[in-house]
Amino acid sequence: MDDYQKEIADLEAQVEQLVEQEGDARTIAELSMQLEIMKAIYARATDVYGRGRDDEGMRYGLRIQGYGDWTLDNVYAFVYERAVELEPKAHSAFVGGIKNADFALMLNS
Repeated sequence: MDDYQKEIADLEAQVEQLVEQEGDARTIAELSMQLEIMKAIYARATDVYGRGRDDEGMRYGLRIQGYGDWTLDNVYAFVYERAVELEPKAHSAFVGGIKNADFALMLNS
């Protein structure tokens, strides 16, 4: 389990605990949205990371954009920063934007 998976699991446990304790609905909703975003970014980062292991162009693109070598941490940083730059919209549209964005193409641009 990497640090990102641990952070996601910890937040999931926190949300579950709040739900079980019938905690503040607003807090539960906010943490649930944060969890959904974290899961979407992690899924995209691991997808791009896997695809780039055999793609020198993607690895080169990461380096020239200032993210360094092809590591999960560096790819995650790239995906996270590009996701933040997506046009701000409602939460569901934002998560959908993360899921649908072509981060691999952004590396080769």
